[in-house]
Amino acid sequence: MFNLKTYLDKKNNASPLIIFRIGFGLMMLYSIIRFWSKGWIETVYILPEFHFTYYGFEWVKPLGNVTYLLFFICGLSALFVALGFKYRVAIITFFLSFTYIELMDKTMYLNHYYFISILSFLLIFLPVNVSFSIDSYLNKKSYRLVPKWSIDTIKLLVSIVYVYAGLSKINSDWLFKAMPLKIWLPSKYDLPFIGETLMQQNWFHYAMSWSGMLYDLAIPFLLFYRKTRWFAFGLVVFFHVFTGVLFPIGMFPYVMIVSSLIFFEAGFHQKIISFLKGIIKHLFKLKQEIVVKEIYNFKHRKITTIVLSLFFIFQLFFPFRYALYPNELFWTEEGYRFSWRVMLMEKMGYANFKITNSKTGDFFYVDNQDFLTPLQEKQMSFQPDFILEYAHFLGDHFKSEGHKNIQVFVESYVALNGRLSQPFIKNNIDLYQQKETLNPKKWILPFKDEIKGF
Repeated sequence: MFNLKTYLDKKNNASPLIIFRIGFGLMMLYSIIRFWSKGWIETVYILPEFHFTYYGFEWVKPLGNVTYLLFFICGLSALFVALGFKYRVAIITFFLSFTYIELMDKTMYLNHYYFISILSFLLIFLPVNVSFSIDSYLNKKSYRLVPKWSIDTIKLLVSIVYVYAGLSKINSDWLFKAMPLKIWLPSKYDLPFIGETLMQQNWFHYAMSWSGMLYDLAIPFLLFYRKTRWFAFGLVVFFHVFTGVLFPIGMFPYVMIVSSLIFFEAGFHQKIISFLKGIIKHLFKLKQEIVVKEIYNFKHRKITTIVLSLFFIFQLFFPFRYALYPNELFWTEEGYRFSWRVMLMEKMGYANFKITNSKTGDFFYVDNQDFLTPLQEKQMSFQPDFILEYAHFLGDHFKSEGHKNIQVFVESYVALNGRLSQPFIKNNIDLYQQKETLNPKKWILPFKDEIKGF
């Protein structure tokens, strides 16, 4: 019989949290440096004339050249997190700065950006700096034990990501049509050894689809069980390195590899810490004595417990909000984001906007390249909320140039997972008069097929 109070009182060696803090901070620092070095700050956030925003966060905008300062602050806070220096301030700063960066342009949405945001929020409440940190060195004390739940919360969040990603793959396109892998894998013909062999085989496309689903559903449980943990970790490394080679998904594979280390027992992490301590002592010859105390006790455990309980209730139910919408999820994408649906679709779209004078009937067509980058145009062409926001931008733009009685119509076609292109948006609807809400978008044309599953 599970007893909540007994569970909350359980203790565990702090070392898994310490290693997780170091790994998380260093990977986030590298991510910021990588993004900066590739010139993406300028091309994604500074040069574009227009940026797509999230509903309710329209006020979040790029800051011009100050955006570089925002990235610098985010990277510096990630370094401080890794070092455990002014940790609480550092992790709050990282959470706010990274999330602001994530919200600046919806074009850049990725599941792993969302994962990093909510994980950094979770880390605000965890005692990951109680040992082997600059904070503990300056305070001349560290703690050996922390509440067991502080480690388990990270395990739970990682497990939610995997299990929900696995559930989302239980659909007819992924399992019975091997879509979209049947489109993507043959394009990797240039890979050594397997590009012109395995990548072109129909059976391999299905094998990848089914194994991907089974992997996501099984891996958290294999990591939890001690006897299968090393086997599971081997699968984690192989799966994420392989997918990292196949697809341009940035740091996500390596974030998940590092995150999986939290499932290992304390002895494993203590060996890593001992190794790192040896290097640090050799390099810096530190001699200050630190008092090692037995148990770290939360000052505000009740408040923390309530906040994290609400956090996980939200994480468990929010991905299922798509069930509130009547239309095909992959077609309308209403409730698609923030639900751990990773690489399930290949959509291509065409959107031709017409600006009309409602009084005279005069009209002209818009060249999207005048306002959008190639990436923005691609994303806009098959996502309804992008199309609506862009239509309002066009209406406002041409209104500011002196045009009267403006209406904005779009001729739109979308192809989903290898199907023939279908009409997407009702071409007789003035999108300039439509408002963005959480309600179903009735101006989206019905999907002429059915995708069964989660």
